[in-house]
Amino acid sequence: MASPLPLTASQWRDRAIAERKEQHMVEAGEAIGKAAALAPDDPGIAFLKAQLFYELGHPAIALFERARRLLPDNMDLVRNHALACASEGQAQEADYILTEALSTKPDWLEGHRVLTAQRWTQGRTDDFDASYANACSGPDASLGLWLGWFSAHAQVKDWGRAVAVLDKAEKALGSIRALQIARAFVAAESHDDDRAARLFAAMDGVSDDVLDIARIRFLLRNGQPKAAEAVALPLLTRPVAGQVWPYLSLIWRLTDDPRARWLDGEPAYVAFLDVGLSRAELVDLAALLRMLHTAQKPYADQSVRGGTQTDRSILLRHEPILQDLRTRLLKTAQTFIASLPPTDPRHPLLGQPRDRPMLSGSWSVRLTDGGHNVTHSHPMGWISSAFYVALPTLEAMGPEPAGWLTLGAPPPELGLDLPPYARFRPEPGKLALFPSTLWHGTEPFAAGERLNVAFDLVPS
Repeated sequence: MASPLPLTASQWRDRAIAERKEQHMVEAGEAIGKAAALAPDDPGIAFLKAQLFYELGHPAIALFERARRLLPDNMDLVRNHALACASEGQAQEADYILTEALSTKPDWLEGHRVLTAQRWTQGRTDDFDASYANACSGPDASLGLWLGWFSAHAQVKDWGRAVAVLDKAEKALGSIRALQIARAFVAAESHDDDRAARLFAAMDGVSDDVLDIARIRFLLRNGQPKAAEAVALPLLTRPVAGQVWPYLSLIWRLTDDPRARWLDGEPAYVAFLDVGLSRAELVDLAALLRMLHTAQKPYADQSVRGGTQTDRSILLRHEPILQDLRTRLLKTAQTFIASLPPTDPRHPLLGQPRDRPMLSGSWSVRLTDGGHNVTHSHPMGWISSAFYVALPTLEAMGPEPAGWLTLGAPPPELGLDLPPYARFRPEPGKLALFPSTLWHGTEPFAAGERLNVAFDLVPS
């Protein structure tokens, strides 16, 4: 029988794309390497090779430089080149790449967002927003630029500077609806209740995702759960539904509505399972993870306080220990999924296909003395997790429940008197699993290092 014909460069590229879609990242990297060997000057193949090597955790800076020479006007390449530099310890080069690009494209919103985030994680809290300030100093600054600058300060709850940006934006653009919504958001989140009430009343009947979530939070904090429900329920048909379910859980618990038990489970849909790693494997995994924590501060939009969080999807990296961990975590997650009640098409957890869940993101969190995660949920996920790799001694951690995972307690800033559904004392080698709609956070601990890997699953 004749041997099959060798694959062409485009066929190897297509195989790489298919493998990447299935999250077979090592195989995707091998396929794109063969494609690049056959067509070294193909711009699309060069871009994909650089991106795959970056996602796999291989050195990728030189690959992005080559791809940019072939695609000099591709801004996604510029951004990802900068991200690769930052991840490989070249923060100044990342800053230079983005700053240079913004000097010629000052309206590049994604570039401003990434540069601002990178500067924040490197500890440049005084001038992290300088690119926005420069871009908005011109007469043609767009609404998107102004709102991006505002968001940079709102994320870190610097309400004074956020309002100052809105004041400047209003002088440049007038009192337009988007700026009014931003002012209502600030008033509500900074607990300026009288002003927030006036601003919300002035926009009664306006439908906007940011405005509606801010209104829900304001009404909950001010003891009006039924009014919050009236705002929340119509949003379940919109893309913002993932943000709304956690608030409906609180609303229904406050009003003793049986839908709270339907949504969260009775007992809650949570599990704490052993993944099967040996002590030696955990020690090796911890050593690798520590090398990947290169930032000085967490990203402003993350829940981490007193620690750092890695970039990229850590369970897609090439290291065998992480590939093995991914397999074990997914297998353990399938055990949890198999234990869930029957399908309910109305339910955000139980209504999804269960046969082939996929990672939508994975990361490592390293907390040190006093570190914790603020209470939050994962709007883009289906099932969320925390796998514990290294922990302080019980004496160093402090009195219970220091360092524990808390599930189901509302965000403290809402001032709601609701207890958590469960608290887990973390143990190395154990995996906590729970619906992404469930509020969760960690308690501060006294001293030491708390190192974990977390991921979100989504239905395939």
